[in-house]
Amino acid sequence: MGQRCPAAIAGVGLTGLAALHVAWAAGSSWPFASRAELADSVVGTAEVPGPAACLAVAAALGAAAALAGGWPSRHPVIRTSGTAGAAAVLAARGALGLAGRTSLISPGSDSPRFRRLDRAVYSPLCLSLAVLLSWRRSSGAG
Repeated sequence: MGQRCPAAIAGVGLTGLAALHVAWAAGSSWPFASRAELADSVVGTAEVPGPAACLAVAAALGAAAALAGGWPSRHPVIRTSGTAGAAAVLAARGALGLAGRTSLISPGSDSPRFRRLDRAVYSPLCLSLAVLLSWRRSSGAG
């Protein structure tokens, strides 16, 4: 159980984030009061990206969650490579956010509220998920 726990935590977190992006694609603004507040807080722009963009992020997060959960069990090379790739993307996103450079990967993400939340919440979350995914990979679990 000890080696599987980081993967389980990562999988739950990634699944929750994927579900949130699906909800946003469907028009929800939760946990914010409005779509404008959602856009300012989560994207740093005046508008939320369209449903296709939200669903693309949800699919990537869902795939990372599946990898964290041990899928595909019959193809450890694919699972290990995919997990390493997901960890690398999350680590890069987290590092760019902490450095205040999220706009390099998300142009226009420059509202003061977003920048504050990015450094305090989003980037540390990405880095934590990257560590959890790497821990699974480096522990030999799976």
